[in-house]
Amino acid sequence: MHNPTQQQIEALAKEKGIDPDIVIAAIEDAVLAASHKYYKSDENLRTKFNSETGQVELFAVRQIVEDVNDPATEISLKEAQDLYGDAAEVDMEIEFPKSTEVLGRIAAQTAKQVIFQKVREAERENIYAEYSDRVGDVVPGTVKRFENGDIYVESGHVEALLPRREQSRAENYTTGDRVRAVIREVNKNAKGPQLILSRTDPVLLIKLFEQEVPEIYDGTVSIRGAVREAGDRAKVAVYSRERDVDPVGACVGMKGTRVQAIIRELRGEKIDIVEWSEDPTLFVTNAISPARVQRVTVVDETERVIEVIVDAPPETDRRWIET
Repeated sequence: MHNPTQQQIEALAKEKGIDPDIVIAAIEDAVLAASHKYYKSDENLRTKFNSETGQVELFAVRQIVEDVNDPATEISLKEAQDLYGDAAEVDMEIEFPKSTEVLGRIAAQTAKQVIFQKVREAERENIYAEYSDRVGDVVPGTVKRFENGDIYVESGHVEALLPRREQSRAENYTTGDRVRAVIREVNKNAKGPQLILSRTDPVLLIKLFEQEVPEIYDGTVSIRGAVREAGDRAKVAVYSRERDVDPVGACVGMKGTRVQAIIRELRGEKIDIVEWSEDPTLFVTNAISPARVQRVTVVDETERVIEVIVDAPPETDRRWIET
């Protein structure tokens, strides 16, 4: 970088996380808008950023024609050849320099507004492109403020929303608290992209197991399903691709260390881990344990409807999660 303008462009681009060419294009557009406002002519104006001088150059562009109909945008072939010789041909364009020093304070203010708008738009597009492919990822954040029961969380360089409906009833936050949540969706609105977070989505539970259990991370053990009553209890069905690896034991960890770490993250939510099976009867039996199964009947294989008759006391029945 050999001039202050170039250095400022690089600094702004780095701060906003955008390409320097986007900043340059914004500056060119801004000077063009200011020039149209100042000159108030029908000329075809064009701007170019000079990287050597750090200045934006302004040109009136005219097309070479045989007969001129619009002097503001056209130049005759004869006149063009008087200027440039035989190199000038019909349909070519000639750029005539114009001064930008006369634009004045009002035009400069217009340029500033255009630059801000263009850079902000580019920043928003960058944020959307970055996060739209991350739906389902767990991100850390800091609680910034509360509004009508919703929580606004600062995550990286964006402000995300944790709606009331996506909050666990077992959790309470204050400003400055750290929180981890899953990106549920990324929306576009007039103020820019908005990240919608969730602390109740079963995906959060799955992602936490992936982080805590190496056998899940490397693919030895897979999670075949998860359901939650957020803040109360959850069930996770796991399966091992290797016979000598106990999927439930791997998820529980030595003395329960792995599952306890997840329970702490979910503020005491009780987690049942059951072994998944291709056999519906065996899987259902595992899933609703400790209830004793009397009979399992597959009602509809397509819709995956199963009728289960159990022998269990009412107090146990109330503790089940629908599976």
